[in-house]
Amino acid sequence: MLGQVLVAEPDSTLIFDEPELHVHRAILGKLWDEAEAARPDCAFLVITHDLEFAASRPSQKFVIRSYRAPGLWEIEQVPEDSGFSEEVATLILGSRKPILFVEGTGASLDLAIYRACYPDWTVLPRGPCENVIHAVATMRRNASLTRVTCAGLVDADDYSDEDKRLLAEFGVGTLPVSEIENLLLHPEVATAILEEEKFQNTEIEAKLGALLDEVLMEVSRPGSIDEVVLRYCRRRIDRTLKKIDFKDVKSPADLAAIYAERTEALDVAAVAKEARDRIDDAIGRRDLPTLLANFDNKALLALAAKHLKGNSKVAFESWVTRTMRDPKLDKLKSALSRILPTITAH
Repeated sequence: MLGQVLVAEPDSTLIFDEPELHVHRAILGKLWDEAEAARPDCAFLVITHDLEFAASRPSQKFVIRSYRAPGLWEIEQVPEDSGFSEEVATLILGSRKPILFVEGTGASLDLAIYRACYPDWTVLPRGPCENVIHAVATMRRNASLTRVTCAGLVDADDYSDEDKRLLAEFGVGTLPVSEIENLLLHPEVATAILEEEKFQNTEIEAKLGALLDEVLMEVSRPGSIDEVVLRYCRRRIDRTLKKIDFKDVKSPADLAAIYAERTEALDVAAVAKEARDRIDDAIGRRDLPTLLANFDNKALLALAAKHLKGNSKVAFESWVTRTMRDPKLDKLKSALSRILPTITAH
């Protein structure tokens, strides 16, 4: 390919099909910078599936929208002011499926679960829940992206029933647990994992009981509930501040008055007590699903690994990722699909 660049006739148009198949991604962008610099008289047209490489090219970008034999291609220019990065905008326009924005950064466990349980969607991680909500809003109000529908999915994060209803109306569903890892401890999902491991009824009951006992021990560890309640209070304060609308404020005095009024309504002590009471009540009733909806602690996944698979957290995550991709092992995927929310594209 580089030889063809160097010996091409002056003012040529050079067409390259999938250069990412032949050059390592780590050097692909820099190598193409040098190739284009060596032949400023030539036009470079690159056909690629590598969105990161495409985004690195400072030029017009198009996606193939449709194709009809024998040679009718419909292409669409990627907008430069979509509200998303070029890489994400290209992926959205190039998708044949509706877009599902989710929390997280694209960890293999998250994507394995979401892609397996929502096979009719293109899953795009967007970081924290605010970014997911913002992505849904950005896409829906952007005229250049209206032909692609979307929805969002966020962790429970102690949203109230009213919050969940409003999010659902907006097209954002909420998990039944405080964070996605907690799904794997849900009794229905844990049972499916043990069934995949060929355990029988009494064995499954014993293992689920042992898992619940150790979860309750972890939750009751000194300071553990305090940490969760503190995170909950921080989220509530953060959401309260973000909901304050200052756009019609005329003076600093008005700004101070509105700020004081809106923040005074948030009783942090009452919020903390409400969160603690929910957790204490779930512990007292040995109600694992409710506890998983209100208790975010990464240590719980290690307990699932220990009791359900008898291995480490890392090995357990790898097993879950492989299992979600295996069409022959459908018990885990089916259990997760039953407790995950139903999402509708808008």
